[in-house]
Amino acid sequence: MACALSVLVLPGQASAAPEPPPAGGSGQSLEDVRREIDELYRKAAVATDAYNLAEDQAQGQSGEIVKLAQTIVAGEQKINKLKDRLGAQARAQYRTGGVPQSARLMLSGNPDLFLRGAARMQQGESAVKGMLEELKRTQEDLRTYSADASTQWTKLEANRKSKEKARQEIKKQIDAAEKIESKLASKDRAKMRELEREAEYRAQQAWMSSGALGSGGGAGTSQGKRAVAYAMDQIGDPYVWGAEGPYAFDCSGLTQQAWISAGRGIPRTSQEQWRLLPRVPVSQMRPGDLIIYFADASHVAMYIGNGAMVHAPRPGRNVTVAGAGSMPILGVVRPG
Repeated sequence: MACALSVLVLPGQASAAPEPPPAGGSGQSLEDVRREIDELYRKAAVATDAYNLAEDQAQGQSGEIVKLAQTIVAGEQKINKLKDRLGAQARAQYRTGGVPQSARLMLSGNPDLFLRGAARMQQGESAVKGMLEELKRTQEDLRTYSADASTQWTKLEANRKSKEKARQEIKKQIDAAEKIESKLASKDRAKMRELEREAEYRAQQAWMSSGALGSGGGAGTSQGKRAVAYAMDQIGDPYVWGAEGPYAFDCSGLTQQAWISAGRGIPRTSQEQWRLLPRVPVSQMRPGDLIIYFADASHVAMYIGNGAMVHAPRPGRNVTVAGAGSMPILGVVRPG
């Protein structure tokens, strides 16, 4: 936990004077450039959530289509068997001149044979009627399954298009951010990273001073501790949008896999995690809880205690520990 605490107590270096424009820049200060780049990566994060959601839904629809296809095949086989049985019944009747054997017994004039023939005839008619009804039900089921499969295909295609649109938006925003950074001199890039740390430190200090953290919700459950241990083991792994391990992660990929490792499945995206998981007050969060950031729930981190969190920040950064209040907190959810 020492690394977590160091994030909270090491101050940045305050700038003594306004930042000069970066070398080769357009008159913007480095702080303006930093904010512009942050905003581009934020837009990429929103698009990444859209991509991940479309991917998750597409996988579910593909699985549903496979199940429906298997059900349709089984239904078709059942229909073929019923038709074979009905055909055999018709052929047997044809071979006896159109009069079933049971009817012949009824016409024999023997009372015992008549009664047996009547019973058999009734059973035969009931069996044929039952087969016809079963055939009708199976055919209706097949029409329903086929319609469901068609609907799932339509949804799958729509989600594939959504995923491709989100992928293009991600690339656009990341390319724009990288283009801006590539124009900076190496000393300006280093200074901008320093400004980034200073901004995070100031935000963390303000949050801690506000009392929002409260007394906390305790040490956390054994499941929560396992999730934290998994996330902490990934420190240093690169952020890659859409990645969910084992060697690279995006923000929600990290939190999802951490909780899966602890035996609890949770939604894939930060927005779905915020929408579907139980919410708890920030003042009561405990290790393993997920902190949702920004008004659009576009970022998520895992609380590890002592006012710190572990997260996959953005492209160009690695999984790391930071102050839990270093970004605007929307709320906290508790997977278990």
